[in-house]
Amino acid sequence: MTDAAVTGTAGRKILLVAACALIDPDGRILLAQRPEGKNLAGLWEFPGGKVEPGETPEETLVRELEEELGVVTKVACLAPLTFASHTYETFHLLMPLYVCRRFEGIATGREGQALKWVRPARLRDYPMPPADEPLIPFLLDLL
Repeated sequence: MTDAAVTGTAGRKILLVAACALIDPDGRILLAQRPEGKNLAGLWEFPGGKVEPGETPEETLVRELEEELGVVTKVACLAPLTFASHTYETFHLLMPLYVCRRFEGIATGREGQALKWVRPARLRDYPMPPADEPLIPFLLDLL
């Protein structure tokens, strides 16, 4: 991959982050609150993380869900739903959103983050980063 492939036309780095809408048997979606000390602290987001070199977005989610939440799932249990493309001041975020209904374990904030299972109709009640907000209508349509 060349530098042109990871740098946008405005010179901003393109950051690939995978996100997951974990859905419990009651149809609620898990949100995680960004902890103090992190960029956009206090805002609620869909769990996930940066795609590391050599990883697919699905592999990233399997790793991140286990590391951050103690939840175990498999690539085959992740279904792509939509994506967000959002320009922040210093980078451009490209974020595919996957849906996962099959996972094992009880979600726990292993990095100090608060977690909340939220009914789809209540998602807008939680302040989110600008890149996460456009994902909500797709989840409302799905659920």
